[in-house]
Amino acid sequence: MKNNSMPRTIKLIDTTLRDGAQAPGVTFDRNAKLAIARALVELGVDELEAGTPAMGPQEESHLRDLVNQGFNCRISAWCRARREDLAAAKRSGAPDVHISLPVSDIHLAALNKDRAWVLDQLYELLPTAIDQFERVSIGAQDATRTEITWLTTFADTAVRLGAHRVRIADTVGISRPATVAGLIKHLRTTIPELALEFHGHNDLGMATANALSAAEAGADAISVTVNGLGERAGNTALEQIAMALDPHSDLACSIDTRALLTMCQMVSFASDRPIAPDRPIVGEMAFSHESGIHYHALIKDPHTYEPFDPQQIGRAKRRFVLGSHSGSTGIRHLLEQAGICASPCQVKTLRTLLKGS
Repeated sequence: MKNNSMPRTIKLIDTTLRDGAQAPGVTFDRNAKLAIARALVELGVDELEAGTPAMGPQEESHLRDLVNQGFNCRISAWCRARREDLAAAKRSGAPDVHISLPVSDIHLAALNKDRAWVLDQLYELLPTAIDQFERVSIGAQDATRTEITWLTTFADTAVRLGAHRVRIADTVGISRPATVAGLIKHLRTTIPELALEFHGHNDLGMATANALSAAEAGADAISVTVNGLGERAGNTALEQIAMALDPHSDLACSIDTRALLTMCQMVSFASDRPIAPDRPIVGEMAFSHESGIHYHALIKDPHTYEPFDPQQIGRAKRRFVLGSHSGSTGIRHLLEQAGICASPCQVKTLRTLLKGS
């Protein structure tokens, strides 16, 4: 049944300049950060998580430069649950702040902390942060490996203390769409006033699927990076979630998808991370075709073997290539496009040569 109501808009919080910049070997200088931030704002992202000021004076300075650009976009600084981190964020001029706290028993044990310590940090730091920043979000680090009752207590406490939003992080990317949906639905039902964000990692290749599942289950926001750039196997890819939401009947986002290819190429160059040819959405092969069966159908209707037009992400056109799988129709069509008129016999001969027999 068709949904005639307006789709619910999902906010996209881009963390390319924070979590993306933490990818091994990736370093963005000041100019690269400004260029990426400007392009992201023009693309239509709702918020920029633009850095970790506690890393030092240079990071503070870069973040301050971003804030001073006057972008029409919210900008936040990422902090650990430490007063010195909040002080660094304040010096950077960031209007918003995100405070991350470990919640799983695995992470707490590694830090020699317990659940009581986590709640103590909320009570100690949230009032100060709310007094100093326009918006404060709280991160539940390793939430998907956390006992649900305890996670609910954590989220409820954060909301009661005034947190603007709670981030549910699949920190090591081990969750599954159905599990994520159940978790989000539980929190949404148990704490109706809770604004929820999902932050996914791609260790098992399911970051985009988990993020979409979270949005469908009621999450208000999704954390993303361009090209999925991030630690280990990366994060939820902005371009993938944007294109998954674009035709969605119930959900939407504010991204101008026509600028996605340029955005992804910019970050690829700045991070020195080439885009794999077969990468979804923006890979060179995403709109390349060789199969004779596909070619024949695509000439009649491109939607037969493509989920959307290449122009929708800013690619000029699809590409047909000659190879061992090419059929007569495709060979003839490519020759005609090149201004070459070939007889049926010549087409057959070329097809035989391409097949190597």
